[in-house]
Amino acid sequence: MSSEPESAPEQKQLPKAPGLLRSSGLVGIMTMLSRVLGLVRDMVIARYFGAGAGADAFFVAFKVPNFLRRLFAEGAFSQAFVPVLSSYRENQSLSEVQRLVNAVAGSLGLVLLGVTLVAVLGSPVLAAVFAPGFLDDDVKFALTRDMLRITFPYLLLISLTAFAGGILNSYDRFAVPAFTPVLLNLAMIAAAIWLTPLMDEPVMALAWGVFIAGALQLFFQLPFLMRLGLLPRPRVDYRHEGVSRILKLMAPALFGVSVSQINLLLDTVLASFLQTGSVSWLYYSDRLSELPLGVFGIAIATVILPSLSRKHAAASADQFAATLDWAVRAVLLIGLPAALALALLAEPLIATLFHYGAVTDRDVAMSAQSLRAYSAGLLAFMLIKVLAPGFFAREDTKTPVKIGIIAMVANMVFNLILIFPLAHAGLALATSISAWLNGYLLWRGLRKEGAWQSQPGWFRFLLQLLFANSALAAVIIWLRAPVAVWLANGGYQRAADMALLVGAGVGVYFVALVLAGVRVRHFRHR
Repeated sequence: MSSEPESAPEQKQLPKAPGLLRSSGLVGIMTMLSRVLGLVRDMVIARYFGAGAGADAFFVAFKVPNFLRRLFAEGAFSQAFVPVLSSYRENQSLSEVQRLVNAVAGSLGLVLLGVTLVAVLGSPVLAAVFAPGFLDDDVKFALTRDMLRITFPYLLLISLTAFAGGILNSYDRFAVPAFTPVLLNLAMIAAAIWLTPLMDEPVMALAWGVFIAGALQLFFQLPFLMRLGLLPRPRVDYRHEGVSRILKLMAPALFGVSVSQINLLLDTVLASFLQTGSVSWLYYSDRLSELPLGVFGIAIATVILPSLSRKHAAASADQFAATLDWAVRAVLLIGLPAALALALLAEPLIATLFHYGAVTDRDVAMSAQSLRAYSAGLLAFMLIKVLAPGFFAREDTKTPVKIGIIAMVANMVFNLILIFPLAHAGLALATSISAWLNGYLLWRGLRKEGAWQSQPGWFRFLLQLLFANSALAAVIIWLRAPVAVWLANGGYQRAADMALLVGAGVGVYFVALVLAGVRVRHFRHR
């Protein structure tokens, strides 16, 4: 009886959703700001700590909660929560949506609090599990253990932040969740510069920066939830129908969408057995490969999941398939040139961003090896991000689980094969190969089920991409200087030369696309 009067105000406060291209562009701009600041953050870390024992220990202590964040908060939880919330938004009153939000906030918060307490108390065990190679190095192991006690609560804070962001994204408020990661980078930069001199062990400042960032990110989003009328009032209720659906979807989703993160973590575990610096080389190269992945791949995935969920709830199969096809084309448009540029400019990019302070010429060369290996899988990483929502929007988490397990096993096999001849770069290459397997199996599954259907114009589009990427490669090869020149130049000269290369490459690529007949209107979609 109460649903009629409550649905009307809900409709008044919700303007028409913007198009996917516009929303993706907005999220991409915000994410670009975050990623650029992330690179500045890594440059600061590289200048202060290089690729030594302290840096290796921090990267492990940061990667553990960060990995779990992507696995649970942005992976399994978001992929389960957003479709259920979208279904409630489509079919229930605002008061029912509020009850769902309250129940999820209380139930999720209680679980996360318990996990955090156990992890803080068991930090030595976590350090031994995620970096077993550090057990023979007392300094590294002690640093990792102590920093984990500070960084692990970040999982609790950032998971609740992801929960808040999921609500905002479901109501087409994409800008705020996309901007929130900026606060992490600002907090860590500030900690490295101003907290480091105050610490007995300087690298501990970075761990405190992570903790502070988690609190800032959570509290930043609360006023926007209040404005939306959905500020959570936590209530533990595991019997709530929506909570039960989310829990049922979450367990298999752990593997389905986050297998690439599991593979990256396995790389860190194995790299801990290699020579000192290996963990840091993988970290710096992974950070660069994640720039286009985050700015474009994750931006598109963030925008299409609520859209796909609503189209599935409305039984609009044709629009569902068309949206997936649009997402794949958008990823190819950006992913191919990004992967090509990372491969061709590996040493110049690493040198420009990280060759300062404690980072040596050898660190640049070794990081470039793993960057090239990651670039081989960049397009696959991006495709996984946009194909997986095709399953989760339909509340199908079983299929991605099977695919994720296959890809993870394949990654371990390739790791063991490639680590001996290629060391840390072999680990990165194994991750890329398994990502391609994962992406292919996701695409095949969607096509087989009819969820993705090829739209007209694919052959012409692939020829246009071939022409534009060939032009991009030719310009980069023509303009780039030898590696020795990049290493010898100062920071300002490297930055100026890189700006010229990037500007020329981007300009030529998009001019070539226009000459080949690609227009912005071809990518407008709702």
